[in-house]
Amino acid sequence: MLELASLVILGILAQWLAWKIKTPAILPLILIGLLVGPISTLISEDGTKWVEPIWNGSEGLFPGESLFYFVSLAISVILFEGGLTLKRSEVGNIGPVILKLISVGAVVTFLGAGLAAHFIFNLSWQISFLFSALIIVTGPTVISPILRNIPLKTHVSSILKWEGILIDPIGALISVLMFEFIRVEGGQDFTQTALIEFGKILLFGFTFGFTFAHLLAFLIKRQIIPHYLLNVFILATVLGVFVLADMFAHESGLLAVVIMGMVMGNQKLPNIKELLYFKESLSVLLISILFILLAANIEIEELLLVFNWNSLILFGVVVLLIRPLGVILSSLGSGLKINEIAFVSWVGPRGIVAAGIASLFGLRLAREGIAGAEYITPLVFMIVLCSVLLNAATARLFARLVGVFIKDSQGILIIGASSIARLIGKYLHDNERHVVLLDNNSDNVNKARNLGIDAIEGSVYSDDLMNNVELNDIGYLMAMTGNSDINKTAITKFKKQFGENGSFRVITADEMNNPEKNPAEGLFSHTDDYIKLTEVSRSYPKIHELILNSKEHYEGLIEISKTDPDIIPLFVKNNKGGLTIIPSHSSDVEIEEGFQLVYLGKKIQREEKVEEDYNETIDEEEAVDALEGENEQQDQEKN
Repeated sequence: MLELASLVILGILAQWLAWKIKTPAILPLILIGLLVGPISTLISEDGTKWVEPIWNGSEGLFPGESLFYFVSLAISVILFEGGLTLKRSEVGNIGPVILKLISVGAVVTFLGAGLAAHFIFNLSWQISFLFSALIIVTGPTVISPILRNIPLKTHVSSILKWEGILIDPIGALISVLMFEFIRVEGGQDFTQTALIEFGKILLFGFTFGFTFAHLLAFLIKRQIIPHYLLNVFILATVLGVFVLADMFAHESGLLAVVIMGMVMGNQKLPNIKELLYFKESLSVLLISILFILLAANIEIEELLLVFNWNSLILFGVVVLLIRPLGVILSSLGSGLKINEIAFVSWVGPRGIVAAGIASLFGLRLAREGIAGAEYITPLVFMIVLCSVLLNAATARLFARLVGVFIKDSQGILIIGASSIARLIGKYLHDNERHVVLLDNNSDNVNKARNLGIDAIEGSVYSDDLMNNVELNDIGYLMAMTGNSDINKTAITKFKKQFGENGSFRVITADEMNNPEKNPAEGLFSHTDDYIKLTEVSRSYPKIHELILNSKEHYEGLIEISKTDPDIIPLFVKNNKGGLTIIPSHSSDVEIEEGFQLVYLGKKIQREEKVEEDYNETIDEEEAVDALEGENEQQDQEKN
């Protein structure tokens, strides 16, 4: 009982510590697992582990094969949750790069790491290539925590995120084939069955995943499953699909649950956010337990096998040669810049699938007396631990060095996706600004997406937004809902992370009627609240631009907007197309000749007259210059 409770307690403490120091949780989890496992044998009086997952093969917390059953089921839930987060809208033009990374990149890693392990550690070819198959995978559990703390361009983050999730079942598939190859001692028997097994895994993985995803979606949409049972019902279905697919084709379950998650995540399902929150919480708990268990299951003798310079050389080859080569070959003709390729090459930490399957296969092969099998688990854990430690410590610095770090985040997050928010968001999108709308109303979110605008269904009261790697380039925050409490909460909660360049909210009716209460974060105007913004956008659903010739010209137009309720200033566009959000204290905006006032509502009637006056002024100045030129010429002729 004490050991089981300590697993949960230590796991959650490690997760909290990782959040506090902004590092992937896998790092403190493995270190704790090693401490309570193999390292504790050096401290305890009787030389036993503080936490013993398996003891003498048939005793301990998980005797016999039960540990590996638990690992397999837990990984299925983690991969399903990862699949739910994959959205087709994120792929765009990076689809070919992702496909090459999980195909060409996987082949390069498999061949390169296998050769390196064979020649550096003098392992057999079979064991060497089993090791290389296991480290093909990267993993979302380690990449996401790294990416969420680095402001990157969206497509770079998306490439690494998609690769981390899709490569897991592929790496597991290749590992299974190598494992079976070793067990049947290769040769003709394996050659005859390899293609058949491969085809069965693909067939049953895709079939079960696709079929049960649509079946669940049907049940959810028809409300056949009661709300209070929805999350646990889906959990039971995921476990059932994983086991059922595995019964038909060994290790096809991982592929099935990823496909199932992807299909469901891209459908318009009610309560999908609640499902994501539940699966995320469950994944955190499972990951916390898994890594401690798997690290604790390593023996001190196995650690000593890889505690040498050869391990460092192997790690260097994998990180500095094999990973960059795979990324470079996968990026040919993709349009990715050299600095972006360099960053993707540098970030490739290994995660839970590598560690879990390595523990499973390593122990099974060691029990069967396969020479060199004792190296599998410690070598893979060495790659996992060192890659996470390296990337967590250097990814941000490396992003700065190669120039993919966004120093000035220009993206804009708009809280709310109502008609006025969509109108403004569309204008920003058309002017090449990355804009994301957040709303808990699925209809509003879908309408925004139909306009080509990035939109997220969610709430400002959830912490999920803080972990969204697609928002890394956001530097401006505009709260534009009809609920003043939500707007104020958004400013308070997200100002530091998403509003480093400016945080604004629409004013309340009370602030509008009392100019002295004009808040510092007021948006657009201190004479227009959400209701007035919405009314104007309905009557005049168009955004105009007007060329400015001076600061005085701008201030005059602002005065016009204060007296005319159908004109609302929004932005100032500079000569290079850059946009400045106009605050409710609108005088704090820098204006130069040629800038443009961007405003909502009816077209300013004085616009033509202002331009005529401006042109007349220019003509007069040209006439004066011409007259002065003639006088100078006459004076020269006289002299």
